[in-house]
Amino acid sequence: MKDIANTSSPSTARRLWLLFAQAVTIVLAIYFVLTVFRPDWLGRAPVQVPVGPKASAVPVLQAPSAPAAGSYREAAGRAMPAVVNILTSKASREAHPILKDPFFRRFFGDRLPPQEQLASLGSGVIVSAEGYIITNNHVVEGADAIEVGLADGRKAAAKIVGTDPETDLAVIRIKEDKLPVMVLGQPDEARVGDVVLAIGNPFGVGQTVTMGIISAVGRNNLHINHFENFIQTDAAINFGNSGGALVDTHGNLLGINSAIYSQTGGSIGIGFAIPVSTARTVLESIIKHGQVVRGWIGIESQDITPELADSFGLARKSGAIIAGVVRNGPADRAGVRPGDILLSVEGKPVASTGDMLNLVAQLEPGAKARLTLMRQNRESTVDVTVGKRPRQSE
Repeated sequence: MKDIANTSSPSTARRLWLLFAQAVTIVLAIYFVLTVFRPDWLGRAPVQVPVGPKASAVPVLQAPSAPAAGSYREAAGRAMPAVVNILTSKASREAHPILKDPFFRRFFGDRLPPQEQLASLGSGVIVSAEGYIITNNHVVEGADAIEVGLADGRKAAAKIVGTDPETDLAVIRIKEDKLPVMVLGQPDEARVGDVVLAIGNPFGVGQTVTMGIISAVGRNNLHINHFENFIQTDAAINFGNSGGALVDTHGNLLGINSAIYSQTGGSIGIGFAIPVSTARTVLESIIKHGQVVRGWIGIESQDITPELADSFGLARKSGAIIAGVVRNGPADRAGVRPGDILLSVEGKPVASTGDMLNLVAQLEPGAKARLTLMRQNRESTVDVTVGKRPRQSE
């Protein structure tokens, strides 16, 4: 009996342990089921399981909405609505050589094929709520029809108010309500190294903003326009940008993009913009007179170089020497003679031929202007009655 008792005791304990383990397992299973499916039976709030797009196994970091340091989004946002796309079309003026032959023209009569319509792209800047737009003269020159596309998607037909080939500027106008207008900046305060943005429609891809700096100011003698005072920039300017805006970091207009230096037709970082000070003068004159009215005194000048000064024994090594005087012109009647050196116009110094052209052009026709000259190393002053500059052929 002792041996039997010793052998049966471990078997009983094992059965009791198995029963206990099974009971615990069943209780835990029931608890888990109730926790997931009926937590209210246990007095607990239901578990909210995220579903749909809000559910994510990976934490997502939300970027701040404020612009990063160095961003020019606010300047671009202020300026872009006032920059427009300009599409012009005109009939080809060059007929096929065969159509110039009288025999073929007599044969075809009125059934000659229509002339080919040529289209070109450019940009412009709205500078008045009345719909006045400044662009380049070469953008609208010879156009039979002009269509303006606004940044908000509107399109409108435009008419030419006036052009100024000597500065390559033109003013066109559209009749639309609630037009965005760009604020005019201060180009005279611009300095080399200032950040600028160029806005336009390059290659017709749509409104585009590029960034660069002012590379130089007062560029002239480029033989692009008759009157030159360009702002040079390395902001990318390409075909279709002509007439677009060059703006400062506040979104104010500094210049009208006009030309690039390129051997390939694409931007290589040398672009030129006409200062808004010049554009404003042209705008106001065209609106008032229908054309740009400039002063004229009837002289031709040449820059004084050190070599020229040494050759003629001149005391000055720079400035403008009068090379020719129009007979019976304003300067001739005032006593100005070839060989005189022009020192100043209305007290403003003349350092080059370009200065002389710009200063004289700013004079009001019919008014008196005082010129300071040097003749045989002696200074003298003469009063000239300013004439009206003849309009140059386009």
